Amino acid sequence: MLAAVALLASVALIGCSSESGGGTEAEKKPGGGAAAHKAGDKAVARGGTVGGAGSGCELPVVFDLARHRKAKAVVPDEPDSEFAALSRQGPVALVCEIDAKPAGHIGFLRVWRGDAESGTPREALEGFVKADENASKITYTESTAGKLSVAEAGYTVHSEIMEESRPARAFAVATPDGPVVVHLDGLDAQEHEGMRPAFELAKRSVRLG
Repeated sequence: MLAAVALLASVALIGCSSESGGGTEAEKKPGGGAAAHKAGDKAVARGGTVGGAGSGCELPVVFDLARHRKAKAVVPDEPDSEFAALSRQGPVALVCEIDAKPAGHIGFLRVWRGDAESGTPREALEGFVKADENASKITYTESTAGKLSVAEAGYTVHSEIMEESRPARAFAVATPDGPVVVHLDGLDAQEHEGMRPAFELAKRSVRLG
């Protein structure tokens, strides 16, 4: 089943690799239209928010989106469907995908939700990462975003299909309805770095909805 998950995930990412959108250059220009935010040595322009009504995904949290990102709610499959496992990883279920293709990147920010029994954000995050049997070199850090405590994981994932390893990152926060995990899933190391400013913007701006 995990092999099938990896295959479908790779196909989904590769399927987004058709023509690049016009957002990449705009994102690299601080102050172009929307406010620009600094993430490492790169600037990313804010393009709205996700999490509230009408944002594409209604979530227990809200965070800022980088420009030219498209959010879409994920409707779970029937529990007995063979694809139902694709929408669950460890203690959390996939509820939202934010496509980076319009910005010229191959990958997604994915939002996962747990219930009240999923534990603390750190516990939910550990369960999420450990559920990926290809994860290694895992490190955890703690920080804050406004009044929220943020648990973050950086790790490496090896893909047998792509025959390479790539970096991955995820963060988790607590909500009254259970923990929320936001995961950066890029096709390879280059796409990961290209999408990381959008991930950092989401982490820096996350708040309860």
